[in-house]
Amino acid sequence: MAGHSKWANIKRQKAVVDAKKGKTFTQLSRAIIVAARSGVPDPALNFQLRTAIDKAKAASIPNDNIERAIAKGAGTFGGENSSFEAIRYEGYGPGGVAILIEALTDNRNRTAADLRVAFSKNGGNLGETGCVSWMFEQKGVCVLLGVVDEERLLEASLEGGAQSYEMTEDEMIEVLTDIGNLETLSQTLKAKGFKVTDAELRWIPSNSVEVTDSEQARSLFKLIDTLEGLDDVQNVTANFEVTEELMTISIS
Repeated sequence: MAGHSKWANIKRQKAVVDAKKGKTFTQLSRAIIVAARSGVPDPALNFQLRTAIDKAKAASIPNDNIERAIAKGAGTFGGENSSFEAIRYEGYGPGGVAILIEALTDNRNRTAADLRVAFSKNGGNLGETGCVSWMFEQKGVCVLLGVVDEERLLEASLEGGAQSYEMTEDEMIEVLTDIGNLETLSQTLKAKGFKVTDAELRWIPSNSVEVTDSEQARSLFKLIDTLEGLDDVQNVTANFEVTEELMTISIS
């Protein structure tokens, strides 16, 4: 068990992208609908649903909206029964950066068309299934805040079945595990007194592309920002690393 420094750049990259475009009510509501449909519509018995609800509450989505989304997923909300499905899209950004997009949609054709336009307008191209996914591995990730005792973190992580973790300068920690062990890890960390702010499945790149050109970085940030702005898109993951200076450039 050891902290992996390569996760630091990924974390900073994700933090910048997340800061540019937060999740919308639509995106978070769809996550609840799909979670309720894929398991029992009871958050106490459905970890995926419980996590989706926690994210919605953190984004200040009203309880009425959350209950409505659960009812839609369970098929008990009036006559409305939109059939959302989870689809993964893949493509390349400027400089050959690999990009994975996770979407929830009720219209595959619309989503694919929107993604294709976003890529083509920002120096990238939407690819075929499998073109970049081989460069990523899906992991369970628990995000912790306020950790000051690394020894206690190491002990709890080992007990919870974690594989690795990254401690950063702002006391934010990401603990990684197998996807099937995410709930166990999250519960173990909470039981040990750690503040788990997020528990999610995430695609982790096995290799990275270093972006050094400012114009290329600007186009890449704009592409990711555009993709995340689409209602059908839930998550965007890319395998690039940039310097701290380039992270701060404007995409306008």
